[in-house]
Amino acid sequence: MLFKRKIYNKFLAWKQEANGQKALLVEGARRIGKSTVVEEFAKNEYKSYILIDFAKAPENVKSYFQLHLNDLDTFYMLLSVQYGVQLYPRESAIIFDEVQLFPKAREAIKYLVADGRYDFLETGSLISIKENVKDIVIPSEERHLKMYPLDFEEFCWALNEAPLIPYIRDCFEKRGPLERSMHNKAMLLFMQYLLVGGMPMSIVAFLEGQKDFGKSDVEKRDILELYRNDMMKIKAQYRSKVLAIFDQIPGLLSRHEKRVVFNKIVEGSMADQYEETFFWLSESMIANECRRVSDPNVGLSLTESDTYIKCYLGDTGLLVSHAFDENELLEDEVYKQIFAGKLGLNEGMLYENVIAQMLVSNGHRLFFYTQYNAEKRRNDIEIDFIIANNSKTKYKMYPIEVKSGAKYSFESLKRFKEKYKSRIGGCYIIHPRNLIEKDDVLCIPPYMTICL
Repeated sequence: MLFKRKIYNKFLAWKQEANGQKALLVEGARRIGKSTVVEEFAKNEYKSYILIDFAKAPENVKSYFQLHLNDLDTFYMLLSVQYGVQLYPRESAIIFDEVQLFPKAREAIKYLVADGRYDFLETGSLISIKENVKDIVIPSEERHLKMYPLDFEEFCWALNEAPLIPYIRDCFEKRGPLERSMHNKAMLLFMQYLLVGGMPMSIVAFLEGQKDFGKSDVEKRDILELYRNDMMKIKAQYRSKVLAIFDQIPGLLSRHEKRVVFNKIVEGSMADQYEETFFWLSESMIANECRRVSDPNVGLSLTESDTYIKCYLGDTGLLVSHAFDENELLEDEVYKQIFAGKLGLNEGMLYENVIAQMLVSNGHRLFFYTQYNAEKRRNDIEIDFIIANNSKTKYKMYPIEVKSGAKYSFESLKRFKEKYKSRIGGCYIIHPRNLIEKDDVLCIPPYMTICL
C-alpha cells in the first residue's frame, strides 16, 4: 500500500535544480517510509535505477567502493551486472539505502557526483551520530532533506478524505468555523490520527484491519522495539541515559510542567550530563525536543536554555503504545475514553505531543516559555509553544497554548501577550472546539495546526 507523500514534490524540485550536481540525502527516523518513497520516485522519474540496500548488500558490492572508485567505468559496469540493470547517462539513478550502515559509500558521493553520469539519492537514519561519521570526510555535494511520519494532511489522503483539507485551509484563512458536521468529521479524523499516528505500517494495519486500533498497535510496538534495539547499540557511556529518557517520555509528559527534571532521573544528575543523550534522540528523529527561551525575540534560539527541555515522541501514535501496555489499552478502554474526551491528564499529554509533531512537520523548531513568580512561588506564565515567521526585518512571534478540554482559561497567554505585545503577530489556542476568535486570540481546532 503506497501513500502520497508531500516530500515527493521536493524530490522533483531537487532533480530539476541540482541537475546531477548534488546528491539528495533523505534522513529520518526508522520506519517512516523513506526507502519506499525514494524508490517510487526513482521508478517514476528515471529510465532505470539501482537500489543498494546496505542493510543486506553483499560484501563484493561493498568492495567496489574500496577497489574501483579510481576507475568509475569499471565501478558502474560491476554495479550494472550485479543488479541486472542497464544504466543510462543522465537518465538513471542510484540509491544508497540505509547509507549510515556503510559510511564509505557516503564518502564516495564526492567523486560519483563529480563524474556527473547519474543522479544519486541516499536514505538513512542516525546520519549525524558520531559513530557513523567518525572515519569519513562528509561530502559537501549533498542536499539534505528531513522526512517525518505522515502528517495529518497525508493521513487524510491515506483515508481518502483529501477534499476536506482545502475546506479546512479556506476556513482558517477566512477565520471562520467549519460547518458543524464537517468539524465533527475533521475531529474524528484527527482523533484517529492521534491514536494511529503517521508511521506507514501502523496506518496500513489500521486500514487493512477495517480500522482496527489493535492491529495498528501491534505494528507500533514492533517499531518501538526496533528503536530500543538501536539504542542498545549506542556506546556504553551514554546508552543507559538515552534508554532512561526514552522510557520516561510518557511520564514526563504526564506531569503539569512536562519538562525534564534531570535530578529526578538519577539523583544528583545535571543537564550537561545529558547533552549527548538529547543529541542522539534528536538526531535519530525519534524524539522532538522543545527548549525554553528566556527572552523571546528575533532568533528564538539565541536565548534557548539547555537546562529546560521538554521531550516529545516523534510520532504520537507510538506514544500511545509507549504509554499504555496492551492490557491497559483494552481493559481501561483507552481508545473509548479518548474519543469521549474522558482520559484526563493523559489526553492532555497526547494532545500536546501531536501538536508538537504537527509543528515540526511544518518546519518549525520547538520552543516554550515560562516565567516564575517568586511571590506566588509558581510559574504565572506558561506558554506551550512559540513559533516565529523568521523574518529578519519584520520579525513576529506567535505563542500557542494547547487545551485538550472544552473548558479552560487563558490568563497565562494574556499576561504573555501584554508583556511582549510589540513582538507578537498573533496568539493561538488549540482546543477541541470549532474555530472562534475572542480577545484577539484565535482559538482553533487541532486539525487546523496544519495551517500554522
